[in-house]
Amino acid sequence: MKETAMTTRQFQERSALRIFLSYFYPHRKLFILDMCCALVICLIDLAFPAVSRWCLYELLPQNAYGAFFAVMAVVFAAFALRALMQYVICYWGHTFGILVEADIRRDLFHHMQELSFDYYDRNRTGQLMSRLTADLFDITELAHHGPEDVFISGVTIVGALCVMFSIQWRLALVIALILPVFLAVVWRCRRSMSEASCRVKQRTAVINADIESGLSGIRTAKAFANEEAELEKFDASNNSFKTSKRQFHKAMGRFNATMEFFLCILSVAVISVGGFLIMRGQMDTVDLITFSLYITTFVNPVRKLSNFAELFANGTAGFGRFVELMREEPTLKDAPDAKDLARVEGRIDVDHVEFAYQDDLAVLHDVDLHIRPGETVAVVGPSGGGKSTLCQLIPRFYDVTAGAVRIDGQDVRQVTQESLRRNVGVVQQDVFLFAASILENIRYGKPGATEEEVARAAKLAEIYDDIVAMPEGFNTYVGERGALLSGGQKQRISIARIFLKDPPVLILDEATSALDSVTEAKLQEAFEKLSKGRTTIIIAHRLSTVRGADRIAVIEDGRITELGSHTELMEKNGAYAALVRTQELIGHGEE
Repeated sequence: MKETAMTTRQFQERSALRIFLSYFYPHRKLFILDMCCALVICLIDLAFPAVSRWCLYELLPQNAYGAFFAVMAVVFAAFALRALMQYVICYWGHTFGILVEADIRRDLFHHMQELSFDYYDRNRTGQLMSRLTADLFDITELAHHGPEDVFISGVTIVGALCVMFSIQWRLALVIALILPVFLAVVWRCRRSMSEASCRVKQRTAVINADIESGLSGIRTAKAFANEEAELEKFDASNNSFKTSKRQFHKAMGRFNATMEFFLCILSVAVISVGGFLIMRGQMDTVDLITFSLYITTFVNPVRKLSNFAELFANGTAGFGRFVELMREEPTLKDAPDAKDLARVEGRIDVDHVEFAYQDDLAVLHDVDLHIRPGETVAVVGPSGGGKSTLCQLIPRFYDVTAGAVRIDGQDVRQVTQESLRRNVGVVQQDVFLFAASILENIRYGKPGATEEEVARAAKLAEIYDDIVAMPEGFNTYVGERGALLSGGQKQRISIARIFLKDPPVLILDEATSALDSVTEAKLQEAFEKLSKGRTTIIIAHRLSTVRGADRIAVIEDGRITELGSHTELMEKNGAYAALVRTQELIGHGEE
């Protein structure tokens, strides 16, 4: 594993090649072993035609059969050693590639964690998954086979040419003139393969995103009987993928056809020119046979170059997408002199804040709100008014466009994000549970918590009895996104997570929206206990749940229009009073 990962700035400043090679360094011993074994294979392949020529010239004409079979025994042993070296390359070489891939994937996932909320607002999960999986597989193959194939091919071709020039320079010169033309054509074909491979990866990412979206929304699709519509959307992206894949295979076909043509031309050139030289008495049959053996030796390196061209096209496309993502700057960063937020009292100052998700789409306008330590403030208002947005600015999920948010007098942009979020607990309306056990999901609030602490948090969240009634108890698997639990159970588990975290600042964003009235009433008592001694902000649509708040802020169209206690706002007979009367009428109507 890499000791220290590169920073985003280093990824931006360094070339892709330098970045790629930096992942080799931690595993350089395996890489050197791989290259040494490849060198042994090259030397054995180069020696066999030369040894064969020596036997044909010296041993067989002299009837030195004992020496001949001794040499053949040595050759046999050499090929046994070659097989062992091939095993080492296959096993340890792939191990090296996997280690490189694991390091790259770890750095990529770590970088994804650093990216801000707005990045995930813009990008689909399936596309990011593709970058973590399919793209990195191609990088593994390139990391292992790329240097090895180029090294073996280069040493074998150069070594064979040197030996051939020492035997018959005229024939060797013909081969040496054909090779550069061949390599130039190969390189040109490689470029078209690389471009086609990049398009394939883009389409693969899209189809992965569509699959992820389709599977995540399968219940909705079935509920609306829209399976055919989903299949049509999938078919559209699948057909686009097939087209891009066809273009890649067309480029690969041109490459392979060109390679096979030049391989045949090499053999024809050797026989033709060699035959001409034999006719003129400038070469004998044994040397021509030796040349033919070396041409056969050429075949494997050339085929390796063919494989390398495909590996290089796929690998560089995948690595390019990796580097592109690693160069992505998180919009929210800790300030250079950021301090840890410690010993939080809980005073929150929202100082003339304005915020826009996009430059031309303002959500909050000059919001000014000051919350005392230990105070409970409810934020109410119509949907889309900016309630949740305001609360997302406090743990700095987004940065304000203007103004400032301060905790205990410290601007949240001047403290570390980790310490800020450690001290601010958020229970969101859209509950997310990990595909793990109930115990692991609750313990997520405090990773080192004991089972007793988890059980106590579950009791406070009014979910303990439900859990112990399950066959597996706290070890019950919750399913993908908590699919095996009811909406109320999921929400109470998320609430238990916050009880376990026990933060000095608490934000409840529609935390009881999925609960029945009885459970909600019980949780209100638990929340009152949890709220004592800590600052609490409650976002709620059910106004019956916020009457006990110290103050209530009404947000309409991104502005605080009213602020006061329940009694004060009812006496004012403004927007809050109107909301209360409306909900009371709806409640009576339901009865």
